[in-house]
Amino acid sequence: MPNSPAETLINTLFEQSIAAKQATLATMRERLIAAAALMLRTLDAGGKILACGNGGSAGDAQHFSSELVNRFERERRALPALALTTESSTLTAIANDYSYQRLFARQIEALGRPGDLLLAFSTSGNSANVVAAVETAHACGLSVIAATGKDGGALAGQLTAGDIELRVACDNTARIQEVHLLFIHCLCRLIDEHFAATGDGGI
Repeated sequence: MPNSPAETLINTLFEQSIAAKQATLATMRERLIAAAALMLRTLDAGGKILACGNGGSAGDAQHFSSELVNRFERERRALPALALTTESSTLTAIANDYSYQRLFARQIEALGRPGDLLLAFSTSGNSANVVAAVETAHACGLSVIAATGKDGGALAGQLTAGDIELRVACDNTARIQEVHLLFIHCLCRLIDEHFAATGDGGI
């Protein structure tokens, strides 16, 4: 019996998601390892990780920070991470008094310290407030990991030698977001493995 249109659509979406993940794995495996290592150097040195993004990417920033502050799959000490997407009074004050473009940059000026790290999500790489956040992060002495898609956009051109871009090998926003979630889980698992290996997994 032929598939219904809905079944065909679902099959297609699953196939596209699988293809995006497989294509990205071929180019990002070593970068994910390097990104996790950069995060661990930051955390082991007493730094914190700030995360930002818009829309679904704001959800990714919050997802990542929640996994570090609480736990992922293993018991370990709480880790310092903060999503710059959650404080409604702060967000609306900055957007109102300055501009939406300054939404994350202003918070980095307040909270970022040399040795901290910014995890910036943008599926296009061109979100103006995320681009401004990376510029401010550099000025404040933070390293940057940028999760992007498509051609990397303006973010790709902003990154310095010490930064890392995690780019999804796909042009579709929904598929990029799906792989960004996999990036998050890979990073969190690698962080878990580090604490298990060092015996610093207690709470």
